[in-house]
Amino acid sequence: VQLQASGGGLVQAGGSLRLSCAVFGRTVRNYVMGWFRQAPGKEREFVAAINLSGNTFYADSVKGRFTISRDSRKNQAYLQMNNLKIEDTAVYYCNTEEFWGQGTLVTVSS
Repeated sequence: VQLQASGGGLVQAGGSLRLSCAVFGRTVRNYVMGWFRQAPGKEREFVAAINLSGNTFYADSVKGRFTISRDSRKNQAYLQMNNLKIEDTAVYYCNTEEFWGQGTLVTVSS
């Protein structure tokens, strides 16, 4: 199983980014997909997840701003991030069970 995250970049505060996670060797609709992030000097933390039923879960810090979704035809998961804040700066990782993507850097500037 391989996960490839992409879509990170530099954005101003208040802006938006959409992260993508291409999944190989596993069907996204059959597993819980999640996004985590790790800011400099901090531990990796949960951001969002979507389960087999399509129910979504979010960290309090991103509720109302981030949206997780998946596309079974493309076998990808996504994280739409709106109204980004400086404190959202981190490397973002997609995850399913014990498998992790390589991470994509999101930098939010003032």
